[in-house]
Amino acid sequence: MLDFEGKGKSHTCSGATRRDFLQAGTLGAVGLSMPHIAWAKENGLLQEESEDKSCIMIFNLGAPSQLDTFDMKPDAPAEIRGPFKPIKTVSPEIQISEILPKHAEVADKFSLVRSCYHTSAAVHDAGWQMMQTGRQFTGGIESPHAGAVVSYLKGRKTDLPPFVVLPELMGRGGGNLPNGQAGGFLGKAHDPFALMADPSKQNFKVPDLLPPPEIGTVRLERRRRMRDLVDNTVKHFEESDDARLLDSNFQAAYRLMTSTQARAAFDLSQEKPAVRERYGMNRFGQCCLLARRLVEAGVRFVTINTFLTVFDEITWDIHGSKPFTSIEGMKNIVAPMYDQAYSALISDLADRGMLDSTMVTCLAEFGRTPKVNPAGGRDHWPQCFTCSFAGGGVQGGRVVGASDPIGGVPADRPTEPSEVAATIFKAMGFDIHTHLPGPAGRPFPLVDFGKREIEELF
Repeated sequence: MLDFEGKGKSHTCSGATRRDFLQAGTLGAVGLSMPHIAWAKENGLLQEESEDKSCIMIFNLGAPSQLDTFDMKPDAPAEIRGPFKPIKTVSPEIQISEILPKHAEVADKFSLVRSCYHTSAAVHDAGWQMMQTGRQFTGGIESPHAGAVVSYLKGRKTDLPPFVVLPELMGRGGGNLPNGQAGGFLGKAHDPFALMADPSKQNFKVPDLLPPPEIGTVRLERRRRMRDLVDNTVKHFEESDDARLLDSNFQAAYRLMTSTQARAAFDLSQEKPAVRERYGMNRFGQCCLLARRLVEAGVRFVTINTFLTVFDEITWDIHGSKPFTSIEGMKNIVAPMYDQAYSALISDLADRGMLDSTMVTCLAEFGRTPKVNPAGGRDHWPQCFTCSFAGGGVQGGRVVGASDPIGGVPADRPTEPSEVAATIFKAMGFDIHTHLPGPAGRPFPLVDFGKREIEELF
């Protein structure tokens, strides 16, 4: 948060003081910079009808087992099929696991891609990077998250940031690699606004949204005018790129922190208790509800991290032995929470007439091994896994692609991360065959050459 008052030594989570934060111009982390809409339209990147499109990306950190959730193999040997049975859904094409009964009720609204894979290492953060950016981290070049691309090309619609991550950025994944949730070569101005709070907690507040309570609106405005006066006396600095970035970020942060619209969007107390309970009174459930509110208020892209790390909490990372999750832990803890919140989000968006304009995609860094390991769990497996898509023009109730009889490799319609990214960009109204200004100003393809969206979904 900015120290508009100019005193004290309150620190950000990175250890910098608020004063350092302002002086260094690092408010790019808010994800608000000068929009590039005009540039995008001039270069044919945006379709006219794309303005109202939005996306909610649910990232299932830890990686669900495809064989125990969305790609059941009931005829395979016991060590392959696992302990769960498939159930029918409202879609004739889709069967899913019995541990996701609420998904079965909304299966006509989402579609599955059962043939996703990537060739990166079977390490969590390598997969995070691949699936959220569409590319592998190589040569020191960090590609931007899909939300950062949306931020760059469209800018903000309202006082709210264009790109938000809930509840906070991913922690470490074991590979010492970037997690893929940043602006990458597009710059820190397009990093997401990270909530840094648990919305399921009583008296939930956004720590970096509002100014300190002792600062009134009048004093805040006086601080802004003082800064403008100082800046206007330094002509040379004013002409630099750093100054322009600092100024735009300052103005964006000021606008956010003084906005009643932003304050209202993050205020979950405005929801009826029954609505909050429908999503589940846990961190993930309330993040899903908050994502709906943010999109409704004008945020273009929201990423929800189902979990924050694979090391300190029960997750989809079902290796079977401690400190990781067992298959039973997935059944009793992870799946019910996820099932309730996802189905509530999809139904709520549909009931409010928002699903057609809001893509909801559920991704993960990889799948799990076809064979259950000696500890009774499944290990990392990037060779084949399932992703789902709903809304944003996607036709529900479909299955695209297929895995082999043991869920080990794609048997039909292999789908790479770049195609997943292209599908998101297509739903957002972008021309996927064009380029971004990349590192050193060189043109950088929006998606890898020759790749396109998963056409069968639309």
